[in-house]
Amino acid sequence: MSEKIEVGSVVTGKVTGIQAYGAFVALDENTQGLVHISEITHGFVKDINEHLKVGDEVQVKVLSIDENAGKIGLSIRATVEAPEAPVAAPKAAAAKKPRKRTAAAAIKQDTEAPQGFNTLKDKLQEWIEQSQR
Repeated sequence: MSEKIEVGSVVTGKVTGIQAYGAFVALDENTQGLVHISEITHGFVKDINEHLKVGDEVQVKVLSIDENAGKIGLSIRATVEAPEAPVAAPKAAAAKKPRKRTAAAAIKQDTEAPQGFNTLKDKLQEWIEQSQR
């Protein structure tokens, strides 16, 4: 591993390979890291090929270095400022809030045939009789 690469540093690299889970980026002749699909851009990425191709030069931030495994975690997303949310977003977000579920109290209780759990007091005598049989 290159000793000049440190966690938190931003470096320029070249995309050397693309997989469904991320893109491999060469940082220098001897060092390569992985940009996980979740670190490609802000927002959801369905297909990495829509954002990157082999040979692209990209700015990446070093997220992690695992010397023992020889792995470097990179992020393109961390080098780009997050886009501002549109003005209409709060209204849309409010519409997507989960609805409160009504409590079980709304279920009508049938007094003639109670359902659910019986209390120990109600069942104790029956259990005693069963155990003596």
